[in-house]
Amino acid sequence: MLGIAAIAILIITQIIIIRGIWKQNYEMLDLRYRLLSQEAVSTIRRQRSIDVYDTVRFILDRYSEKVAKELPTISDEKKLEEKKKEILEYFTMVLNKEQDLSGYLSTYFERMGVEKEFNHRIEIVHLDIIGVDTFPIYQNEFFAKRRPPDQSDQGQGARQGSRGGPRIFPSPESTPESASADPRSSNILVERRGLEDNYYFLFFEYYIDFSDKRTMVLRASSASLAMSIFTLLVVVTLFYITYRNLMEERRLSNLKTDFINNMTHELKTPLATITVAGRTLEMEQIRTDDAKVLETAKMIGKQSVNLNQLINMILEISMWERTEFQLDKKKVRIEDLMNDIVNSFKVGPGNNASLSQKYNFSGIEADVDLVYFTTMINNLLSNAVKYSDKDPVINVEGFASDGNICISVTDNGIGISKADQKRIFDKFYRASSGNIHKYKGLGLGLYYVKKIAEAHGGDVSVNSKPGKGSIFTVTLPY
Repeated sequence: MLGIAAIAILIITQIIIIRGIWKQNYEMLDLRYRLLSQEAVSTIRRQRSIDVYDTVRFILDRYSEKVAKELPTISDEKKLEEKKKEILEYFTMVLNKEQDLSGYLSTYFERMGVEKEFNHRIEIVHLDIIGVDTFPIYQNEFFAKRRPPDQSDQGQGARQGSRGGPRIFPSPESTPESASADPRSSNILVERRGLEDNYYFLFFEYYIDFSDKRTMVLRASSASLAMSIFTLLVVVTLFYITYRNLMEERRLSNLKTDFINNMTHELKTPLATITVAGRTLEMEQIRTDDAKVLETAKMIGKQSVNLNQLINMILEISMWERTEFQLDKKKVRIEDLMNDIVNSFKVGPGNNASLSQKYNFSGIEADVDLVYFTTMINNLLSNAVKYSDKDPVINVEGFASDGNICISVTDNGIGISKADQKRIFDKFYRASSGNIHKYKGLGLGLYYVKKIAEAHGGDVSVNSKPGKGSIFTVTLPY
């Protein structure tokens, strides 16, 4: 939990840093293009022969002369407002369409080696039509509340109207205080400018907008962003590997504990039986009864065999872990071998099971290790008997297909859950069944089966549902 919390804090910190870098690059981009734009505008103004609004002045003055005569004749307030709206829209359209500043800016940006493709927008902040009287058409909130200019502003920004006293414009070269705080974050304010002619007085703002501004900022932030993402990926990957190793160590530790408990239980059973049988033979009345002595001796022999099998299995698996699996293969008829194994099982551990066989090997012979192959099939048959809570019914089938022999063992046992099916072939793993000692075993039987199948170049699979039995299928190449 502490590791997860530390990674979460790291991720949050990285996000804050990236956001800060992103914001800083955004501001730097705005500042860079604002300065370049103002340099371009200053260059144009120094060239006295160029006025990027010459066409605009001509068109707007002719239009204003016409509307200056119409406005005094409109007495209806509603029609007057509609006319003012029409005038404002026309002025805005002409300013955006007929100005030449955008072309000069694009050429200047290209010469400076920066992005030259942009959109422009001109927004009128104050407009008067001048006739016999002055008709205010539009004035936005910023222009209405602007600070009264000082004496230096008047010296640089004064323009003499054709009718009336001087009109005051803010200095066009100055950067407005509101430019950096402009809520239209994608727009960059290039200039504020005033135009005045015979029949109109106009003040407007010129903005440029880069449609791929996010891409430009992303390009500038790519190095920092890539480094942050790489760092996070490395940290998360290392944490995941560490966490996975920790869980695997815990799982192996639990398996080892379960194995030791199961082995202790499995070994105690034959040892206890042998101990009791030995004490029984010490009794005088038993020694005089030959039948009892023979029965007790057989019991000791049977339990000694079981004990020896358990020890040999553990030793063999330990040997497999240290050395390469060695097989002594011989060519045998698979159908005959399967009949021998199953018939032997019927008269031994499976004498209380209902067992059927069906083969279609077509006389195929295969190279197998007789001992290990027999052990593998016996383990599957023993599990079918062991993990059954009713009279065992086992069906053994075999056939040949695509160069392989397939042997399936179907039972009516307790079945295996989906979660357990993924791990039942792991060493020491035993499917959970409440009391772990209800079904005897060390968790090595199916591991043994898989190892033998793989040593023969094959594999083993399982298909099972809890309460519906299981089907184990061994596939070996012949």
